[in-house]
Amino acid sequence: MVGVPAPLKTQGIVLRSLRYAEADRILHLYTPDLGRVGAIAKGVRKPRSRFGGRLEPFFHLHLLLHRGRGELMTVTGAETVAGHPALRQDAGALDAAARACDAVARLFETSEPHPQVFWLLANELGLLDREPGRAGHANALAFRLKLLVAAGIAPQLSGCASCGDAEHLIGFSGAAGGVVCAACEASGFALERDAHAFMADSLGRPLAEAPDAPERALRQAERAIIETAEHHAHVRLRPALAA
Repeated sequence: MVGVPAPLKTQGIVLRSLRYAEADRILHLYTPDLGRVGAIAKGVRKPRSRFGGRLEPFFHLHLLLHRGRGELMTVTGAETVAGHPALRQDAGALDAAARACDAVARLFETSEPHPQVFWLLANELGLLDREPGRAGHANALAFRLKLLVAAGIAPQLSGCASCGDAEHLIGFSGAAGGVVCAACEASGFALERDAHAFMADSLGRPLAEAPDAPERALRQAERAIIETAEHHAHVRLRPALAA
């Protein structure tokens, strides 16, 4: 007689929560142990559900998951680690949190575990909850740059990605994978010194100490991030800020 498999214990962050059937929810979760997971929470929308309102986007949870025969796991237990209530009261922070979760979902869509991605996202959501005013272009881009590092596609910033020259770095090429010098600039777009410095500083500092830069430089940095993700992960990231 085959026994019932034991539930899987893990932490998880709710990336997305969708209504399903009369009272259920389909959850997109990111976990440190199982990567990205799809799960169903049965009866969660009933008034007396034992899950309450904790299976909503951005919740950081301790989870019990049961693996059945289908693609979706079943949530059998959930305890809140962090609900991020302050984040939910600020429109800018709420949008930033949604875009951070979306970036994780796009760049890390498999069940391959990346614990550093989980903790980076947890850190970002915690930061937005403690300091909603940080929800700006610079913070969003610093977060995405760190995601590129975790994905193994960090842009080359210390020397020309095409020829290796460390001087006259005036452009960026997504195809080449980083900054390019004057001789190789034809393969990329102009990247000013402020944008280059912002990207390098963002990768060298904790997320809570992300630098700022003029908006022109931030737009260039965002283009570099988007092109890097497209060329090397075949992923199209949403804009870091609402238009």
